[in-house]
Amino acid sequence: MLSQPTPDTLEQITLFQGLEARHINWFISHLHCNVFPTETNLITVEQPGDVVFIIINGTVKVHVKQASGADVVLAILGKGDIVGEMSLLDSAGRSADVVTLEESTVLWMDRDSFQEALNTIPSVSVNLFRLLAQRLRLANAQIQTLATLDVYGRVARQLLAFAEKYGENGPNGSQIIPIRLTQGDIADLVGASRKRVNQVMVKFKLYHYISVDVNGHVTVLNPGALMRFC
Repeated sequence: MLSQPTPDTLEQITLFQGLEARHINWFISHLHCNVFPTETNLITVEQPGDVVFIIINGTVKVHVKQASGADVVLAILGKGDIVGEMSLLDSAGRSADVVTLEESTVLWMDRDSFQEALNTIPSVSVNLFRLLAQRLRLANAQIQTLATLDVYGRVARQLLAFAEKYGENGPNGSQIIPIRLTQGDIADLVGASRKRVNQVMVKFKLYHYISVDVNGHVTVLNPGALMRFC
């Protein structure tokens, strides 16, 4: 277990933005911080939901295993995202598995503390509603993408969405996506085979639309070129 988070850390996270100092201090006293290695299961489907997680650094995958053995990836989440809140809101069991894709630093809070925060700190409830609304909009856009675009457009749209949400400014207007993205996970997100996604990524790299480092972090070099596929 690590030391408690600082006010500066919390204020950079959407869930805590706009909170008074006394509320930030309340969260500091109720949050716990841990670093989990790659391929750690944070949440297992159908288990009771008693903890909510907030990602400080790293990448996690939200996925569901099918009876056939296929893996359906629902989301890949990174810095600032919250995961596991649904079960704390509706008291139902977990609806998906959540696993770390790289070493990840997360904050976590138990159910009772989270419910207390929602009931006593209105700004937190408003921020959570905004996060959930953003997630729904992204899901709607993803459904439209799967229905209307070919695999080049689907991959381009997914990379642009990650760049818009997580992107950090790089040289010459590039956007660095600081979350680990494997071709297999991208394939699951866009509903294509890994082989087909590999062909798309190779072409995007060949034409210098993107670059990929050894850790699987993608840099969007030419967002305009990717947008044309969408």
